[in-house]
Amino acid sequence: MHEIKYQTGMIDPLNKALGKLEAPLAPAAAGQVGWQLLAEDLSLPAAVLYEERLAHNLAWMRRFMHEYGVQLAPHGKTTMAPKLFARQLEAGAWGITLATAHQTAAAHAHGVRRVLMANQLVGRRNMEIVADLLRDPGFEFFSLVDSPELADQLGAYFSGRGQTLQVLLELGVAGGRTGARDARQQAAVLAALARWPGALSLAGVEIYEGVLKEEADIRAFLQRTVAVTRELAAAGRFGRSPVILSGAGSAWYDVVAEEFARAEIGAPLDIVLRPGCYLTHDVGIYRAAQERILASNPVAQKMREGLLPALQLWAYVQSVPEPERAIVGMGKRDAAFDAGMPVPARLYRPGAPAPQAAPAHWEVSGMMDQHAYLRIRAGDDIRVGDMIAFDISHPCLTFDKWRHIPVLDGSLRVTDIVQTFF
Repeated sequence: MHEIKYQTGMIDPLNKALGKLEAPLAPAAAGQVGWQLLAEDLSLPAAVLYEERLAHNLAWMRRFMHEYGVQLAPHGKTTMAPKLFARQLEAGAWGITLATAHQTAAAHAHGVRRVLMANQLVGRRNMEIVADLLRDPGFEFFSLVDSPELADQLGAYFSGRGQTLQVLLELGVAGGRTGARDARQQAAVLAALARWPGALSLAGVEIYEGVLKEEADIRAFLQRTVAVTRELAAAGRFGRSPVILSGAGSAWYDVVAEEFARAEIGAPLDIVLRPGCYLTHDVGIYRAAQERILASNPVAQKMREGLLPALQLWAYVQSVPEPERAIVGMGKRDAAFDAGMPVPARLYRPGAPAPQAAPAHWEVSGMMDQHAYLRIRAGDDIRVGDMIAFDISHPCLTFDKWRHIPVLDGSLRVTDIVQTFF
């Protein structure tokens, strides 16, 4: 075995430049180091965010919600990034939507003080996490219930803790996800809630319309939800005022806004919509949804332009082994592929004045863990070491692959680093 020796002073300059592993560069200091993407100051592949587009999307959604007079609780599972949560709250969000108890704990640890968990709170440890968070008198939390079994489990646990859990009755559709399907199931849930008057408080009604694909079916579901909420308000079943009426993923939030904004239940309402992907948008499934919204929604049509894709993945060309194929150093470990392959958007050759648009015929035909197959044409000007920026579809499953995401300004300089907490 050979002993590896280092010259005196060799390690310290590396630590000074890169940051020791046990004490890396603080994200807050990122804007001070002058890193520039095109100067190859970042190790690629890297997911990046564009500041100007983030700011645009924040302002766009704030105006949209204001026009309808509804509240926004963006789904935080998309990014799990407290810095982005803070920006959404600063832009007027009512709270943050999350999916699990541990996501809720992470958000609370970073200052989020109102969480709508658009999911069922099941299991002792998950209930314990939430119960511990509810010791904070400034923290407001809601979760969903759609069965008498869960209502009794929650009631027994929170009764034993001497605490009250605010819950939303979740309604569902046949063949869908969770949610009470019909009046019989709904009545069974309400009867179970009534067995735990001190432990469970009905705060509102919730749905997720994204399990349906046809607009007519979605509108019928929304109208049923409003009717149920009105009936429960008339019966005095709610323990919170304003009553919460909540729905809307990232694809049909315009339809939910239209239907819920005109709801009259005879009591004050907090109408809470929960799109999460608007902040970064994409060029796939959510661009298609946005195109529909821009074509049909009168509020969106009044606004200057729609949402803009603010998340890209940069990677190097690492091999051009065949005239019609290049291999890029990016794969399933780096970008979502469940809703379409990444799309080549920009090409940059180090030393060139600026990036240019990637040829329209370039296409990712497949990905492995760390490699992407890029279909090109014979004679295309592409070399090892070229940098390609890829647009993505489905930001949720790209964010969860990165712990640190640089934020770039208009000149592609790093101004901040967003950390994720999945």
